[in-house]
Amino acid sequence: MMLEVQDLHVYYGAIKALKGINFHLDKGEIVALIGANGAGKSTTLNTISGLLRARHGKIIFEGKDITRAPAPDIVRMGIAQVPEGRKIFATLTVMENLEIGAFIHNDQEQIRKDMETVFKRFPRLSERRNQLGGTLSGGEQQMLAIARGLMTRPKLLLLDEPSMGLAPVLVEQIFEIIQEINQQGTSILLVEQNAQMALSIADRAYVLETGNVIMEDEGYKLLENPQVIEAYLGGRH
Repeated sequence: MMLEVQDLHVYYGAIKALKGINFHLDKGEIVALIGANGAGKSTTLNTISGLLRARHGKIIFEGKDITRAPAPDIVRMGIAQVPEGRKIFATLTVMENLEIGAFIHNDQEQIRKDMETVFKRFPRLSERRNQLGGTLSGGEQQMLAIARGLMTRPKLLLLDEPSMGLAPVLVEQIFEIIQEINQQGTSILLVEQNAQMALSIADRAYVLETGNVIMEDEGYKLLENPQVIEAYLGGRH
């Protein structure tokens, strides 16, 4: 077991966003969290990565309790988050965005190799390496956000709504990239509004509703679950 979330309670002021959720992710897995807006999916990722603090419960990563660890330390341990809305640095070049992703490393030769690996995976970013982040298309910005996360050399990549605002053809491309990253050894925790796509690539998935886990199963089984079809897949059978 790589990641274990135990009885996690998180508040925004007086509002209880997570009400004691439990889930786990094994090494090498893609695990998806699906659910409606406000279900607590992004809150879960932000708490794992140290951007939010849990009121109660534990987050265990590779056998170590990281519940109270500062966010930069969590990155150093091997967890990187690709945030919702991409949040690239619009006034910096593609290269500069990637260099910021490598902030925890200081081996320049290895950083250069990491950069070349990223450019092989994302040829479009290679073509635009000296272009400002803000001038990229939505799909290119999402690729840059994922590439920046990979520059930390993560063991576990947290992806928050990677398909948001993208054309269907780009959504497919992004999900292919996610699968490739996983096949090359990075475990993935995926939060995604597009439940159909998320469940089609996930080994396992958890359904969140108003801060609770209400269902858990293998991805393909949830795709065929009548409740999930009705609530999250637009009633498509």
